Amino acid sequence: MTRITSTALLTLVLLAGCSGLTGARAVVEGAGQDELLKLRGGPGLGFRVILGLPDGTELIRRDCVTEIGQLWCRVSLRDAPQITGYVSADYLSVP
Repeated sequence: MTRITSTALLTLVLLAGCSGLTGARAVVEGAGQDELLKLRGGPGLGFRVILGLPDGTELIRRDCVTEIGQLWCRVSLRDAPQITGYVSADYLSVP
């Protein structure tokens, strides 16, 4: 019998959510109380940081891609949809 970890299950849920639901809501979760999730100009650590997002920030998830084994989602801010970029899917939850 195969055991699925919570991280693997979250990845599967996010992949399923990213596969056909453009415009789906997501919330930043797990960045930490004193930390910010970096909204980047592209899908990877080498892209410039646009701004930092605290836990609880509401986003609109557009699509997701895998770069060097990491899932990145293109998002926009719910309250300012003209601000777009990429975040690691590890820090997104589906409300």
